[in-house]
Amino acid sequence: MANASAKRTAQQNAETIKNLRLGLLISGALSILSRLLFRRSSLSPTQFSFWIYLLSLVPSVFLSRYLERIGSPRRDPTTGTLISAGEDLSRPGIIEWCFDVVYITWACQIGSGAFGQWVWWLYLIIPLYAIFKLWSGVISPMFFGRSAASAAPEAESETKEPTSKRQEKLRKRSERGDPRVRAQNR
Repeated sequence: MANASAKRTAQQNAETIKNLRLGLLISGALSILSRLLFRRSSLSPTQFSFWIYLLSLVPSVFLSRYLERIGSPRRDPTTGTLISAGEDLSRPGIIEWCFDVVYITWACQIGSGAFGQWVWWLYLIIPLYAIFKLWSGVISPMFFGRSAASAAPEAESETKEPTSKRQEKLRKRSERGDPRVRAQNR
């Protein structure tokens, strides 16, 4: 039997997957509708914007299917009991980045239908962010040592020795001149 947290994760994942499917349908419908209303020429297969739109469907559908696959709960076919809640789709990291790529793709699809091809430049946020994460997490620490932001707290923690709450209370009492602390230290 699954515990309460697994059931909660399965329920949250089911809602997230439902919203993901709904978002995929709505973004596709809004994109096609805005192209029909504002940019009818962009629906022609001879136009470059048509091919960009079709290519943008690949990461959107692929990542949506991937997130559905890893987040879907597995149940026993005979009893219906929860076997696995699936991966937690609210977890930070790669899963969060997959959602970001899907959302940016949807924004570019809808925006390019309403405002024109220049909205596809927004898609450059994805590789720029990847380069930033690679630089700040791998390249910069490897070639230049630790960054200044991470070195300062580390140097501060090295000078301070770890103390328990009781030791900290005693230290504060001794600084105030409490006679009970002086008697213990003698």
